[in-house]
Amino acid sequence: MMTIQDYITANRERFREEWASLIRIPSVSCQPEHKADMARCADRWRELLLEAGATKAEVMPSDGNPFVYGEYHKSDEAPTVLVYAHYDVMPVEPLEQWKSNPWEPEVRDGRLYARGADDDRGQAMIQAKAFEYLVKNGLMECNVKFIFEGEEEIGSPSLSSFITRHKDLLKSDIILVSDTSMIGKDTPSITTGLRGLAYWQIEVQGPNRDLHSGHFGGAVKNPINALCEMLAKIVDDKGRITIPHFYDDVLPIPEEERKMIAQIPFSEDAYARAIDVDETYGEEGYSTLERNSCRPSFDICGIWGGYTGEGSKTVLPAQAFAKVSCRLVANQDHEKISQAFVDYISSIAPKGVRVKVTQMHGGQGYVCPIDIPAYKAAEEGFQVAFGKRPLAARRGGSIPIISDFERILGQKTILMGFGLEQNAIHSPNESMDLEVWEKGVIAVTEFYKRFAAIGRKQ
Repeated sequence: MMTIQDYITANRERFREEWASLIRIPSVSCQPEHKADMARCADRWRELLLEAGATKAEVMPSDGNPFVYGEYHKSDEAPTVLVYAHYDVMPVEPLEQWKSNPWEPEVRDGRLYARGADDDRGQAMIQAKAFEYLVKNGLMECNVKFIFEGEEEIGSPSLSSFITRHKDLLKSDIILVSDTSMIGKDTPSITTGLRGLAYWQIEVQGPNRDLHSGHFGGAVKNPINALCEMLAKIVDDKGRITIPHFYDDVLPIPEEERKMIAQIPFSEDAYARAIDVDETYGEEGYSTLERNSCRPSFDICGIWGGYTGEGSKTVLPAQAFAKVSCRLVANQDHEKISQAFVDYISSIAPKGVRVKVTQMHGGQGYVCPIDIPAYKAAEEGFQVAFGKRPLAARRGGSIPIISDFERILGQKTILMGFGLEQNAIHSPNESMDLEVWEKGVIAVTEFYKRFAAIGRKQ
């Protein structure tokens, strides 16, 4: 029987051509002129899933761009894996910064360059080809379902309602996603956590018009001063957020995970130099890598008001504004935190101004336990493919759809991502390391073999 590496070698050119057939479709979800391309790309994925061995694949309508659903049924006793991916991509502009046509893949220096080479066509193809190898060689012992969407790059507005309507269809024992990154090519890792988000706009209204600062300064509360006073109270001198009950639901970082984080190659000095700061900053008692992934944070994202033009204008402004956000951690509810922030700002608003806080958007955080069978299967898959145990690594960003899966479908997600920082997703000259891509196919193949054994229903 052909090994997975032999199968990849024998089918390498076909794999790349099928990958290219997706890349050539400009499925840019944020640009209305590509609406027909979204449908074309969905249908192409339907064809590819059927060719890979799915017993059923169809394009399903949604409130927005269509979804692609596919399935392979082994037996009622076998564990079921739900594979999620997205087929939409970011715009390619600015075109002049691309070294080759973003819609025509080009291989250079061991990398495939094109829009979507990594995010998410390249990583979705890893899933498809691992599945193909196992099915075609009679080795697949899991039931597999695929759900591919076309709106991830615009916030997945149709996903929640779609999976709610199709809960029974999407029922599984674990969800598998390849849409994240590793620490490095020689430092494989599995993303085990994502932070949530809460975002607000604050408006401070003072007098009914801008005032002469000489005539009114010292007699009327300045809205910008008031806004700065409030914002300065939100984080204390130990880096702790002062909103009442903010930390009530924050879970401690497991000691085993802290040990793994400590193993991640990281230079504090290099990190600071790269962003041109004198030193790092954050909550007392935690390392930089823990602060930017496992702990919540507060940031002022923008602040404005008064006169900011050239020269001077002695004005006491009528209004001041700020946009602020919190990155949240698993178990913190973004709606609860959002209301707590509104209540807190209202409680500390000084007299002499009127304060309005608008809740803008948010999403839940996510943590995957590293002791569940599916994580162990993924860990062993990486071990086989990359020759070393992957580190568990939480990420500081947010992917709200992952928490939606858990909330609606009641299942955890394993984030088996194979991207690298140098892949430049969303940027000109996006690429995928071809050696990592092939190792990704091996890792996912090994995941299925192990999950079929340890995840089999009793």
